[in-house]
Amino acid sequence: MTLKPDVQTEQPLRDHLQEFRKRLIICLVVVAIAALACYNYVDDIIALLSGPAGKLYFMNPSEVFFTYMEIALYAGILFTLPVLLYEVWAFVAPALWPEERRAVLVILPTAVILFYVGLVFAYYLVIPAAVTFFMGFATQTLQPMFSLESYLSFILALTLPFGFIFELPLIVVFLAKIGLVTGDFLKGKRKILIVIAFIFAAVVSPTTDIFTQTMIAVPLIVLYEISLFIVCKVMHK
Repeated sequence: MTLKPDVQTEQPLRDHLQEFRKRLIICLVVVAIAALACYNYVDDIIALLSGPAGKLYFMNPSEVFFTYMEIALYAGILFTLPVLLYEVWAFVAPALWPEERRAVLVILPTAVILFYVGLVFAYYLVIPAAVTFFMGFATQTLQPMFSLESYLSFILALTLPFGFIFELPLIVVFLAKIGLVTGDFLKGKRKILIVIAFIFAAVVSPTTDIFTQTMIAVPLIVLYEISLFIVCKVMHK
């Protein structure tokens, strides 16, 4: 039996821990630098995020400072996500076979792109529709007034699930590629997927209304159908 190219001899646990520590420090430094850079543009980021809702308010003196820090940190992580995933890849790559490395080098960039596409989809399509829907309940005696902290929480709770939802085609295609699922299997699970989609939407939705849950569940169902099409029409040509 041949050994993996980069693992001719097993490294002691101490070396693995040192390598992990090195990668972790790089990740923390990169995120810290990116967060500091993003803090300089936090007002622009807030202006971008608050577009669908309009003017925001803060309810206590410390709310703005801590929310600014949160936004800078989240933005830093978002912008450095490819670097963070590369560091994870660099840590585990020596333990992989060449074919496994080639597969990961395709999967990781695709996963990052799909994650970003999910966030963009949520920001431009889902959030404006959700905000418009909720502001429709305003009356002469009830006027909407979004606080900075609560609005940020709403944005995160509604956009992040879409980043992961858009990974569905990649996951399904990967499972089909290794033979765990087939086109017929996926066709037979359509009804179950619809139920799971709404259960998932109910769990991750920032509110309990059916509108927001539907806005999350429907894209999940559509992505499942896209995955089914790829498996049946493209992979099995």
